[in-house]
Amino acid sequence: MSPFYISVVVRTHVVLHLFGATKDMGKMLGGEEEKDPDAHKKEEERQEALRQQEDERKAKHARMEAEREKVRQAIRDKYGLKKKEEKEAEEKAAMEQACEGSLTRPKKAIPAGCGADDDDEEESILDTVLKFLPGPLQDMFKK
Repeated sequence: MSPFYISVVVRTHVVLHLFGATKDMGKMLGGEEEKDPDAHKKEEERQEALRQQEDERKAKHARMEAEREKVRQAIRDKYGLKKKEEKEAEEKAAMEQACEGSLTRPKKAIPAGCGADDDDEEESILDTVLKFLPGPLQDMFKK
């Protein structure tokens, strides 16, 4: 045998080893496919095992979440806290009760200091700005 032939065989072996040569390599290279008479039955069993594992996983997570909810509820009871859903429901009920009999939609609450306060504060800001303007511009804005 020539050294070139040995080199090609070694390279082929290394490539097949690195890229995961399997018994299906013969099939990929054009060989005959092996027929497994129980392949369908094995696949059904595998699928059933996967479904059973998924059901067990979901049940486990449901139990863990129930335990977490018990702990959360104990903390809420201890410190007098409410769930987000309860808070939102109370706020919505308060908004509906406040606008009962009104024909327009309820106004959104505006936090203090965001511009819906008194008009005299805005006037004082305008007066402050006018102080820094030259005389002719002050007269123009005062009219």
